Amino acid sequence: MLKQYQLRDYRFKLIILTLMISILGIFIIGSAKESVMGKQIFGLVIGMIALIICSLIDYSYILNFYWLIYILNMILLLVVRIAGKEVNGATRWISIGGFQFQPSELAKILLILFFAKYLMVHQDDLNKPKTLIKVVGLLIPPLFLILKQPNLSTSICIVLVFCTVVFVGGLDYKIIGGILAVSIPLAVIFLSIVIQPDQKLIHSYQRDRIMYWLNPMEYEMGGAYQQQNSITAIGSGQLFGKGLNNNTIASVKNGNFISEPQTDFIFAVAGEELGFAGCCVILLLLALIIIECLWIGRNAKDLSGMIICSGMAALIGFQSFIHISVDTGLIPNTGIPLPFVSYGLTSLVSLLLGIGFVLNVGLQQRKY
Repeated sequence: MLKQYQLRDYRFKLIILTLMISILGIFIIGSAKESVMGKQIFGLVIGMIALIICSLIDYSYILNFYWLIYILNMILLLVVRIAGKEVNGATRWISIGGFQFQPSELAKILLILFFAKYLMVHQDDLNKPKTLIKVVGLLIPPLFLILKQPNLSTSICIVLVFCTVVFVGGLDYKIIGGILAVSIPLAVIFLSIVIQPDQKLIHSYQRDRIMYWLNPMEYEMGGAYQQQNSITAIGSGQLFGKGLNNNTIASVKNGNFISEPQTDFIFAVAGEELGFAGCCVILLLLALIIIECLWIGRNAKDLSGMIICSGMAALIGFQSFIHISVDTGLIPNTGIPLPFVSYGLTSLVSLLLGIGFVLNVGLQQRKY
């Protein structure tokens, strides 16, 4: 389980980048909602401990228990379904005393670990219809439970990460081309159906968000209010922003014109208070973390290590894209945290846990 590692093989660069963006996130959270800043600091401490522990445990040993990982994930999601705590119309949390835990955030990491091993076991027959049906079938139960919370944004993110890890696992290009040829027209048909008033495919509030996005001027003082204010906040920051914890009267954040600024709209707070320069720093740090994960995966000793690294890179990349696209009005409003920056202990600790596994892959790279 524990191996003798060489200190020179430890990817301190990835730890430094992760710490930098997490600490920056703490300062932005403190400006957005000071009362939760201490909790985020606590989450970072716990997360870093988890990161260090996971980075020193042989990931190959952990993956031997991949079916237990899958079962644990299903149990946690079922507990949410049966006895979860409802907040703002969504049941996504397990409440233990005064602590709230969101299993769907941990599910992203657990599914990456599970499929890392499963796809390696089936790398020789992955492109056979029987195996592909099994792979998709294993994704459906946890995805269904997350969709029913409801949590569409996390479901979309998991599907995108799943597509990435299956591609890395060796999915044939002909199959990929066939899937794209079918999925793109289906996506257009799906969108045309869900905007109809009497549709039953998605919840009414989800349809409303699509309509607000398609017609922002019509709903400027209604459902599109949050996104329009987010765009205004980012634009008002100009080059260097208004400064963290400012008392500027003409501030979207200070005027409480955006809800949940510490989570769903943290990038808007960053844009207003740190400006274009601050946003570029966040994007640069995220990009460097993604590149570092991919670089470690490129030199992994086996396919499972490559999938872990690629999966984490995809998770951080897609989740960042969705969050920033919402805050800038590129896609309909859907709540998803900005990795390492948004407030949320489960999200932060889960991501740091995943980075710990990436670091362990880096400690066991191929020797040329």
